[in-house]
Amino acid sequence: MRNRVQAALLAFVVLAVAAFAVPLLVFAASDRTQELVLARSSDLDRFASLMGQAATTGDTSAVVAEARRYTRLYGEALVVTDARHKPVVETGGMRAADPAVARLIDEALRNQTAHPTASLHPWSRGHRMFAEPAGTGTQVYGAVVLRASVRTAAHDIMWRWAAVLAAAAVVALACTALARAVTRWVVRPLRRLDRAVGQLAAGLPPEHTDATGPPELRQLATGFNRMASTVIEALEQQRRLVADTSHQMRNPMAALRLRVDALHTHLPASATRTYTGVTAELDRLETLLDDMLALATAEHRAGELTMTDDPYDHCDAAAVAAGRHRLWEPLAHRAGTHLTTRAADPVPAACTDHELAQIIDTLLDNAIKYAGDGAGITLRCTAEGPFAVLTVTDDGPGLDAAELARATERFWRAGRQSGTAGTGLGLAIAERLLAGRGGRLELRPASPRGLCARALVPRAEEEGGAW
Repeated sequence: MRNRVQAALLAFVVLAVAAFAVPLLVFAASDRTQELVLARSSDLDRFASLMGQAATTGDTSAVVAEARRYTRLYGEALVVTDARHKPVVETGGMRAADPAVARLIDEALRNQTAHPTASLHPWSRGHRMFAEPAGTGTQVYGAVVLRASVRTAAHDIMWRWAAVLAAAAVVALACTALARAVTRWVVRPLRRLDRAVGQLAAGLPPEHTDATGPPELRQLATGFNRMASTVIEALEQQRRLVADTSHQMRNPMAALRLRVDALHTHLPASATRTYTGVTAELDRLETLLDDMLALATAEHRAGELTMTDDPYDHCDAAAVAAGRHRLWEPLAHRAGTHLTTRAADPVPAACTDHELAQIIDTLLDNAIKYAGDGAGITLRCTAEGPFAVLTVTDDGPGLDAAELARATERFWRAGRQSGTAGTGLGLAIAERLLAGRGGRLELRPASPRGLCARALVPRAEEEGGAW
């Protein structure tokens, strides 16, 4: 947003400066051109007056002397003729017989004045021709033609333009600095608000947004602070409720299990099925409480990592995968599945080994539970671009497209898995842990059948051969 606001302000500055500078440049050129025309017109009037006196007295020596002195002083050529086109004096290499000069002489003898009107520019070169009749009223005694150099005038225009452009540049820089200051004044509250929104989205208490800037932004910041306080309080109460409920129910559940176990010896054989069902439900409730507490912890940890990720947290994903293989291989064997792990080279991952182990445990637990008897399960650890990737693939029944879209929803379980132990929170916990580290969980069908679960964790940066 800052760049767009600055671009709009700078465009306005450029247009405003150009609106003032361009007319000043045009005026500077026109004014200096007019000065040249007036100066040379004055010189022509003087020579016309001298020619008029010469026509009256018959003595042209004064005209000749003055014309030669003028050419030596200013370096500009002059031609003065009488009424019969006869040259009285020619200086600076200009001749009355030259076609351009002859045309101007004819116009002057017809009592017409020739003054150039086009404005000069800094790049103008060459000469401009002036012509005036010598005489009074309708009586013409001769013609005066002047070839004036524009070099000095063009040089003056260049300096005037340079002054105008320098002033325009100073004004533009000042306006740019002002535009940047105004932009910062407007955008700074928005940046703080954006940071606070990110913290709120991560489930962390956002920093207080100062009510600065324009009135509309101050009102928005005040409203956001009130909303953030309400949302954070509600989220914290919700998290605390889940955590406290899960924690506080442990003691009653433990006491209930002890009482049920104590009743076992007093029950008749016909009640064994009921007793088994009760203990199974107790096991399920205990697992559910554990998973709910783990989910609440994972969400809180993910919120902390989103805003305060420790760049020094790292582990060897390949080593963690090998360690989990040793733990889960006996469990997989008892479940009738075959677990294979391929993780040879070290793969640095930007997370703790405990977090990564929890993610791998979730993926392996799901695969062992739902792949079915005789299924093959493969755990791979690879490096793909900026990620360390842990892939758990099985050749079980897998999930269809609709089920894949809902697999990470809390408490969701596929219909054919209703008889399998589980709470439907495992993948949700893994997804929250990965999201906190800037990673993600991908679920896709395996080929030719089964499910492929990929946990992508950002790789740790290596420094000096260590990480």
